[in-house]
Amino acid sequence: MADLWSAMVARAVVALPLGLAACGSSGDPTGGVLRVLFIGNSLTYANDLPGMLSDLADQVAGGPRIEARDVSGPDYALEDHWANPSSVDALDEGGWDVVILQQGPSSLPENQVNLREWATRFADRIRAVGGTPALYMVWPDVTRLSFFDAVSVSYRNAAVAADADLYPAGEAWRAAWAEDSSLPLYGNDGFHPSVMGTYLAALTIYHTLAQRSVVGLAAPTGVSGEAADILQRAAERAVMEFGRREERVSSGAAR
Repeated sequence: MADLWSAMVARAVVALPLGLAACGSSGDPTGGVLRVLFIGNSLTYANDLPGMLSDLADQVAGGPRIEARDVSGPDYALEDHWANPSSVDALDEGGWDVVILQQGPSSLPENQVNLREWATRFADRIRAVGGTPALYMVWPDVTRLSFFDAVSVSYRNAAVAADADLYPAGEAWRAAWAEDSSLPLYGNDGFHPSVMGTYLAALTIYHTLAQRSVVGLAAPTGVSGEAADILQRAAERAVMEFGRREERVSSGAAR
């Protein structure tokens, strides 16, 4: 694990600034459309994260539009999606610029192994149909906040193993709480995100995908301007510190 994390840090330091400067990478077309497929569970479809991501893209002049499709299922892990014909058929349709993978926190040792295995299998299949694989890091439930580090390491190691991009939403949650610990990012059940929590995840994903600043973007109803400012800064800090993104030739710019 230490070797994987060392590799993660080294590649993030080198690759992310290069990607941010590039005009031809997969998340920075000059206009055009990015087609994004989400494969996850209720942490993805709660509050319609894919729709919120598309709405963010619509606010940015000159940036890529995002067409997002979601095949997430309740309580699904990636292994469950692999066995689900609907999920596999959607992926195999092809034409996806990015496929975003998500399962539960995956903090326990056996779950970390499972996430790495299935993320790697999916990543190979995603690349076979011309897409870029990505992992959407989530968070532990509110009763297990001490597991945040393990969740973060699990998703970062899986991203390295799968040679996938990483969208560190869970780390963005921590960055926001470091500025204001009262922000209600959890929903009523203490595990699924509130609208604010989903908005922060969408900011993190958009900032990584489009390589555009999210500071100053409009927030959903119920998220104050002051809270939005904190969330936007937190998303950018988390991506800078933990995000993993490679330079790739964009197919989205030509669509």
